[in-house]
Amino acid sequence: MPEPASFDIWILAFSAITVVVTIWMGFRSAKTSKSASDFFVAGRSVSVGWNASAISGEYLSAASFMGIAGMVMLSGYDALWYPVCYACGYLFLLLFIAGPLRRFGAYTIPDFAEGRYDSPAFRKIAVCFVLFIGFFYTMPQMKGAGTTLAYIFPGLPYWVGVALVGAVITLNVALGGMKGITLVQAVQYWIKMFAISVPIFVLLSVYGGYGENLSLNQSHTDLASPPAVVETVAPASGSESGSPQRLDLPAAAPTDADWLSPFGPLTSKAAEAAGLTPEETKPLSLLYTFSLIVALVCGTAGLPHILVRFYTNPDGAAAKRTTMWVMILIGVFYVFPPVFGVVGRNFLPELYEATGSKGPDKVVLELPMLIREKYGILGSILSGITCAGAFAAFMSTFSGLLVSMTGALAHDVYGRILRPSSTPEQRLRMFKWCAIFVGGVSVILGALVEPLEINFMVGQAFAIAAASYFPLLFMSVWWRGMTMKGAATGMLVGGLCALLSATLVNASTLALDKGPMGKLFAGFDGMNDFWKVHPLLRILAEQPAIWSVPLSIGLMIVVSKATRKTVPEDIRMKMLVLHAPEKLGLKQEYIEEQQVAGH
Repeated sequence: MPEPASFDIWILAFSAITVVVTIWMGFRSAKTSKSASDFFVAGRSVSVGWNASAISGEYLSAASFMGIAGMVMLSGYDALWYPVCYACGYLFLLLFIAGPLRRFGAYTIPDFAEGRYDSPAFRKIAVCFVLFIGFFYTMPQMKGAGTTLAYIFPGLPYWVGVALVGAVITLNVALGGMKGITLVQAVQYWIKMFAISVPIFVLLSVYGGYGENLSLNQSHTDLASPPAVVETVAPASGSESGSPQRLDLPAAAPTDADWLSPFGPLTSKAAEAAGLTPEETKPLSLLYTFSLIVALVCGTAGLPHILVRFYTNPDGAAAKRTTMWVMILIGVFYVFPPVFGVVGRNFLPELYEATGSKGPDKVVLELPMLIREKYGILGSILSGITCAGAFAAFMSTFSGLLVSMTGALAHDVYGRILRPSSTPEQRLRMFKWCAIFVGGVSVILGALVEPLEINFMVGQAFAIAAASYFPLLFMSVWWRGMTMKGAATGMLVGGLCALLSATLVNASTLALDKGPMGKLFAGFDGMNDFWKVHPLLRILAEQPAIWSVPLSIGLMIVVSKATRKTVPEDIRMKMLVLHAPEKLGLKQEYIEEQQVAGH
């Protein structure tokens, strides 16, 4: 494996520069963050270009930068649903949610929930799901942090990397809030774009084009699992062989036929563990695929840390233009990570035999080092660039998550529930204390999930968002017949079912770990025997969106019709505020009105 015996100075330098620049921009921006509006919604003054870059920087997490490449390498064709659906989810936001949400003028999604239904109690329920979704989403970011630090400093314990990165980002958020991280996230998108694209162009010029590398797998589809790995570097395109040559794959790698199959290792693992035939496996794989699509598309439209970004735009029209540009920016980015996965399968097959932070999730970091023997320092520089991109990925996303969760605690729990009469200064102090608390919990959770795949965990966070916030926002914006009891029942039942299902699958997966996590979660090991006998239940638990989203929406409709007398009396005006053009002057700043009324 091309991992150096000690840390590489170039890799360390590029990574350190990214961290230092992030901290510097955080301190610089913090000087301009003075008011509650600055901390929670960046003064509602972020332009379309900056906000699109910031949202893209926040959205392109460790799952996008590292996880997609690792999952493509591990699972092949199946994993391509992730980048496709990540981008498609913004179409839902553009068409149905972005404009109305901004016109309503809240600070947070719990603000929207209370304002839409005139129910302070509903705010408490909404706050819980900000935290549920947020903590589920922070775990893969921390996995990315621990993996990257362990790669830069060989021998460094995984949890130390998690703790270091968690501390740096928590400091940044506590200093400047939303306004403080907007500039940071916008810049980090372009760092990630540079870091994911430049190494690919260099690698493909050395090891052959994408088509050539993909054809190596297609030419071996009649072979069974190949023998042990060959410890040599394949010749480059243009060398004596005239084309790239793949290293032999280890037994732990999927066969070429499975890797290229539309229903491959990702969607068929539950059925194969149960010993089902290929004909029996296909319906279950199709179910898994449909559920994954629902989770990723609907989940994108239900992520609190993304949705709160639209409150930073000046108006609803700007929010919709921002969404359109986000689709373009992230769509261009997602062209590149799958290429790392394809090339990594050919030239870093030893990663298949590793687990945790040493496995395929680090293929983006490792692959550029392959050319170090031939091109010397260039390999170290390219690897340093990808490490810098990885830092930008998990730092920008964790920053957004931290602001979202901290805002929910400081503004919704403290400022609106526990101490409604608190001053802006008191809420700002609480914001900083809550940032430290949330950052600490995130570090602890991140230290537990080393054996889990980054993208797998993100998919589960999306499933929880799809079953809770997406139905709430979609139905509240477009159906005037929704009542508070209907919205709360649907969100609670659907969201909690998805949350418990995902937690159960994660616990049983961690029980299989050979290290300390296996001992910690040993009590859940019996679930794995249950999954083998009931593969359908395993799929429905691992990917719950296909049943939890309809369950949530169905309950909202049924309960709302049963309690139709409790529809807010001013619902017509609220629907006008949500949908009328800004030129009519109906747009409101809900939280500002509430603050005035409260004082």
